[in-house]
Amino acid sequence: MKYYLYILKSSVKDKFYTGSSDNPPRRLGFHNTIEKGFTARYRPWKIAFTEEFESKSEALKAERKVKSWKSKKMIRKLINREINIKDYL
Repeated sequence: MKYYLYILKSSVKDKFYTGSSDNPPRRLGFHNTIEKGFTARYRPWKIAFTEEFESKSEALKAERKVKSWKSKKMIRKLINREINIKDYL
Protein backbone atom coordinates (compact mmCIF):
# COMPACT_ATOMS: atom_id res chain seq x y z
CA MET A 1 0.00 0.00 0.00
CA LYS A 2 1.25 3.47 -0.84
CA TYR A 3 1.82 5.98 1.94
CA TYR A 4 2.48 9.68 1.69
CA LEU A 5 4.37 12.36 3.49
CA TYR A 6 2.19 15.46 3.43
CA ILE A 7 2.70 19.07 4.47
CA LEU A 8 -0.23 21.34 5.17
CA LYS A 9 -0.05 25.13 5.11
CA SER A 10 -2.38 27.31 7.13
CA SER A 11 -4.41 29.75 5.05
CA VAL A 12 -4.45 32.31 7.90
CA LYS A 13 -0.96 32.11 9.48
CA ASP A 14 2.53 31.24 8.31
CA LYS A 15 2.30 27.76 9.85
CA PHE A 16 2.99 24.29 8.49
CA TYR A 17 1.92 20.86 9.68
CA THR A 18 3.70 17.67 8.63
CA GLY A 19 2.16 14.22 8.70
CA SER A 20 1.94 10.89 6.90
CA SER A 21 -1.07 8.97 5.66
CA ASP A 22 -2.36 6.57 3.06
CA ASN A 23 -4.96 9.23 2.13
CA PRO A 24 -3.78 12.87 2.53
CA PRO A 25 -7.07 14.45 1.28
CA ARG A 26 -8.99 12.54 3.97
CA ARG A 27 -6.49 13.69 6.59
CA LEU A 28 -6.86 17.28 5.37
CA GLY A 29 -10.59 17.03 6.08
CA PHE A 30 -9.81 15.76 9.57
CA HIS A 31 -7.37 18.60 10.28
CA ASN A 32 -9.91 21.17 9.09
CA THR A 33 -12.65 19.82 11.38
CA ILE A 34 -11.04 18.56 14.62
CA GLU A 35 -11.99 20.42 17.78
CA LYS A 36 -8.64 20.46 19.61
CA GLY A 37 -4.93 20.50 18.97
CA PHE A 38 -2.42 22.44 16.91
CA THR A 39 -4.28 22.24 13.62
CA ALA A 40 -7.55 23.55 15.11
CA ARG A 41 -5.92 26.91 15.89
CA TYR A 42 -4.77 27.69 12.37
CA ARG A 43 -7.64 26.53 10.14
CA PRO A 44 -8.27 26.33 7.28
CA TRP A 45 -5.43 24.19 5.98
CA LYS A 46 -4.50 23.30 2.41
CA ILE A 47 -2.19 20.59 1.11
CA ALA A 48 1.08 22.24 0.10
CA PHE A 49 3.16 19.11 -0.57
CA THR A 50 2.89 15.35 -0.91
CA GLU A 51 5.51 12.70 -1.60
CA GLU A 52 4.68 9.05 -2.22
CA PHE A 53 6.48 6.20 -0.46
CA GLU A 54 6.28 2.43 -0.91
CA SER A 55 5.60 1.74 2.77
CA LYS A 56 4.21 3.29 5.92
CA SER A 57 7.61 2.99 7.63
CA GLU A 58 9.33 5.00 4.86
CA ALA A 59 6.67 7.73 5.05
CA LEU A 60 7.00 7.89 8.85
CA LYS A 61 10.78 8.13 8.54
CA ALA A 62 10.38 11.08 6.14
CA GLU A 63 7.86 12.71 8.49
CA ARG A 64 10.28 12.43 11.42
CA LYS A 65 13.10 13.90 9.29
CA VAL A 66 11.04 16.94 8.26
CA LYS A 67 9.87 17.50 11.84
CA SER A 68 13.49 17.30 13.04
CA TRP A 69 14.46 20.22 10.81
CA LYS A 70 12.29 22.69 12.76
CA SER A 71 12.97 25.09 9.90
CA LYS A 72 10.40 26.87 7.75
CA LYS A 73 13.19 27.60 5.28
CA MET A 74 13.82 23.87 4.69
CA ILE A 75 10.09 23.13 4.53
CA ARG A 76 9.62 25.84 1.90
CA LYS A 77 12.52 24.39 -0.12
CA LEU A 78 10.85 20.98 0.05
CA ILE A 79 7.46 22.40 -1.00
CA ASN A 80 9.08 24.27 -3.89
CA ARG A 81 10.90 21.06 -4.92
CA GLU A 82 14.30 22.74 -4.46
CA ILE A 83 15.31 19.73 -2.35
CA ASN A 84 14.22 16.09 -2.36
CA ILE A 85 13.26 14.52 0.98
CA LYS A 86 14.52 11.14 -0.22
CA ASP A 87 18.04 12.59 -0.38
CA TYR A 88 17.87 13.15 3.39
CA LEU A 89 16.74 9.69 4.43
